[in-house]
Amino acid sequence: MPDHRSLGGAAQRSRRFQSAIRKETFAPEETKQLRRFSAWEATELILRVNAKTFSNKIRAENDMPDGEVEGGSSGMRWFTLEELNQIRNNWKERGKYKLRPSRPTGKRALRVAVANFKGGAGKSATALHFAHAAALDGYRVLVVDFDPQATITHAMGLVDVPEERTVWGVIAQDLILETKRMNLERKLRGDTGPEISLPVGIEGAIGDLEAPDGFISQTCWPTIDAVGSCANAAFVEFATAEYRMANRAWSFFAAVDRFLARAADDKYDFIIFDCPPAIGYQSLNAVFAADILYVPTGPGYWEYDSTTSFMSQLSEALGEIAESYAHDKKVGSQLPKNFEAVKVVLTRFEPANELHVAMQEALGKVFGDWMAEHPIELTRAVEQTGRFLRSIYEMDYRLMTRETWKRARRSFDAAYCEFKATAMGVWDKLPEPRARTTEGTAA
Repeated sequence: MPDHRSLGGAAQRSRRFQSAIRKETFAPEETKQLRRFSAWEATELILRVNAKTFSNKIRAENDMPDGEVEGGSSGMRWFTLEELNQIRNNWKERGKYKLRPSRPTGKRALRVAVANFKGGAGKSATALHFAHAAALDGYRVLVVDFDPQATITHAMGLVDVPEERTVWGVIAQDLILETKRMNLERKLRGDTGPEISLPVGIEGAIGDLEAPDGFISQTCWPTIDAVGSCANAAFVEFATAEYRMANRAWSFFAAVDRFLARAADDKYDFIIFDCPPAIGYQSLNAVFAADILYVPTGPGYWEYDSTTSFMSQLSEALGEIAESYAHDKKVGSQLPKNFEAVKVVLTRFEPANELHVAMQEALGKVFGDWMAEHPIELTRAVEQTGRFLRSIYEMDYRLMTRETWKRARRSFDAAYCEFKATAMGVWDKLPEPRARTTEGTAA
């Protein structure tokens, strides 16, 4: 009969197959590389400028890259994202063309949690496409993968992420820092009682990752970084329970919020959290740190039922946290947890399916202004994004009919534009960045 050793053998076989897929999908060295973007994409879909004006700018101005001509592209020039950003930065912004992305001055990065109970609801796909669309729009993005399945980590081209560099490491480091802070405060107060002890071995596990950047990895996208995940990161749910027993005063749910407060406020524009399909220590950290909560849901009743349960249990969990930690001066001012916006977005939507349309209308009545106007449609191109571990923005439109590719992109573009409008509506409400010490720790 199958036992844990059988499961281990199956996992090893699966990893070998996974490696073969990466070699076929990415590159021989198993490293994902971002493709170039055609001049047509640059002018019509990314920079949104007149094609003739774009061509003249590239030829006439010395500080503009001229891209490369790829075989089989009828002489069309193709540009890396770095080159497109160089064009965006060097373009003289006058007249009708404003190529640099909008961002309120003096505000920290906007944080968005993409969460729901249901596996397969489109959380990772939504988070991935929003991250890629924002990067093409000129924004700098940090993706934080809270899911031990590591779907978005792998989609970003990261493999074999050490468990100490995942959210587990972030939470463990926070326990260390908070425990040391509490012990110091007790000492300064003259408390002669025993110090709060840390779990054995925890400091050695992440001792070389004192700076926030130690958890952040670069990806194949030049303006997207990531805190990756791995299967062993599932350990965080068990470990955090142990950590809470070691230090009962520790506000475990605020670990990621404090981690981001120690990071540079001006390094990113958007921070996007991909949450696991459960309410646990990781997802509670994500939603507590988030300014906006995005809830993807499929068009079926089971997805709707799961979304209802998710909101109910999340409400109870956040309510219990607010009641239990209201006395804690370090987090009490942030309780009860308030989101600047909540959005429910319908995924895998088929506009010709009467049941899907009926569900969209029903959800609109239930959630009102929370319901996203633009659903994410299910198309053949969208189905292939999962197969090839790429977003629609990464897929070369020459691999299919251009209309098939454009239809899928239009759906994600509309969802992203609504996401961006929501972000712009709440960004000004964010607090000013906190002052920092020279070590980068919030003062």
